[in-house]
Amino acid sequence: MLYVPDSFAENDLATLHAFIAAHAFATLISPDAHDPPITHLPLLLDARRGEHGTLLGHVARANPHWRHLESGSTALALFHGPHAYVSPGWYVNHPSVPTWNYAVVHVHGRPRVTHEATELEGLVARLVEAFEHSREPPWRMQLPDDYQAQMLGAIVGFEIEITRITAKFKLSQNRPADDRARVAAALAAGGPEERVLAALMQLRKA
Repeated sequence: MLYVPDSFAENDLATLHAFIAAHAFATLISPDAHDPPITHLPLLLDARRGEHGTLLGHVARANPHWRHLESGSTALALFHGPHAYVSPGWYVNHPSVPTWNYAVVHVHGRPRVTHEATELEGLVARLVEAFEHSREPPWRMQLPDDYQAQMLGAIVGFEIEITRITAKFKLSQNRPADDRARVAAALAAGGPEERVLAALMQLRKA
């Protein structure tokens, strides 16, 4: 269970869906297993399917994780957002100590596995479209039939209908407004990760 103080909770479903889409590379865990398998992979959100949405993905057939997914046991997907060290030197109010700001979303659901070639082709096509559409020109899935069949045979697809989402956006909401402003400004002057975190702080003001 994720520990989430009230000040760091985020419950707006549209916000959580946007976060998942923006940070699609997830950590997938089957927590009910004796030795829980863990796979790092991109997951596509279909926000229109199910009360909370549905995740779509695939793993290598050689990866035994799919057997746990096929058993129907609960799956947990962790989506990691921007994170960065926060120095007490940025604060106006003292005494203070160092901390770390970050945003994460935990998604729980029951998986359904597919081996069917046509369904796998459609799944892969959706993933390609999702991650290629902004490229110019986008790569198209136009492969020789035998090669495509070989590649599809090497994967197992799955979908996870989301039953519960828990999010923790730890963005200095427990600090006074002047401290939050100084932290955001300091992060905005940092590297790419810090700048993304600063932008999220500006969007998620307490």
